[in-house]
Amino acid sequence: MKKIIVTGGSGFIGSNLVDYLIKKRYFVINIDKLTYSSNRHPNKFRNKKNYRLIKLDINDKNKLYEIIKKNKPKAIFNLAAETHVDRSIDGPKKFIQTNINGTFNLLESLRILKKKKISPKLIHISTDEVYGDIKKGKRSDENYKYEPSSPYSASKASADHLVKSYIRTYNLKAVISNCCNNYGPYQFPEKLIPKMLSNIFNNKKLPIYAKGRNSREWIHVLDHCDALFTLYMKGKVGQSYNVGTGINLRNIDLVKKILMICKIKKIKIGKNTKVEFVKDRPGHDFRYALNNKKIFKDLKWKSKIKFEKGLEETIEWYLNNKSFLAKISKKQYELRLGLKV
Repeated sequence: MKKIIVTGGSGFIGSNLVDYLIKKRYFVINIDKLTYSSNRHPNKFRNKKNYRLIKLDINDKNKLYEIIKKNKPKAIFNLAAETHVDRSIDGPKKFIQTNINGTFNLLESLRILKKKKISPKLIHISTDEVYGDIKKGKRSDENYKYEPSSPYSASKASADHLVKSYIRTYNLKAVISNCCNNYGPYQFPEKLIPKMLSNIFNNKKLPIYAKGRNSREWIHVLDHCDALFTLYMKGKVGQSYNVGTGINLRNIDLVKKILMICKIKKIKIGKNTKVEFVKDRPGHDFRYALNNKKIFKDLKWKSKIKFEKGLEETIEWYLNNKSFLAKISKKQYELRLGLKV
């Protein structure tokens, strides 16, 4: 059975990818630090003979090296990252440590192991935020210049550049994906969609930055997993691929759509559940939009899950798994907009 390592395999995207790969009959080794946003849910993985969880910070470079050396995986999906933009503004240090230094440790392990004929394909997962603000009418392709605005996006941009340098300098087998906003089950409820649902279920206000006109592109997490697997199977070493859908929505329109679906499903909307516009965060990009023609043209991949259907199923999942959303009741996660500035 072929082995695959997923770093950050207990996160939102990571846990969905682990499930995807297990079903593909790979032996999956999940390396995860198990931070506040990690999914401890996958009890269904525990009894799987083709799954192993290793609690480890990828900044522990010696142990990371030994794990890769011992298991000789066919591929490594690098999803170990701090991802919440608001938290990066409050405290950038963890983002530098994990997103940049962690990626460096992984690359160094692969550089050294390459001399020992151990050379897994690295799929480095990044974000559309590295491109910065995209003007209306334009979409960023893979050659678009990087203009990150937040400590989070800057840390991801730095990691991307490190990967590219190791590909060119050390001939490392790696590809990079830059994906748009993900949604779906098991997303930690500080992110927009699960946060709005949690507040709806608990008769709370729905906080939205500024006037809610910021535009984001959305993809279902299972489509993202499918794209990542395609990059493992067919992605050309040294290349970057944008992973998107072309579906953009303003934040206010997304929240209105969520409310409409909730009403159709006869989910109780309390009198306190109203949109509340709050002060915008510093450096907030207005619009992200990917040109994903390359992955379709070169690898014949495109998203399959229609946004309306995916959103409806996502709402249904959270409705049936309110215990997952209970985490939000903890004081430190009470606000999605967690800025101290």
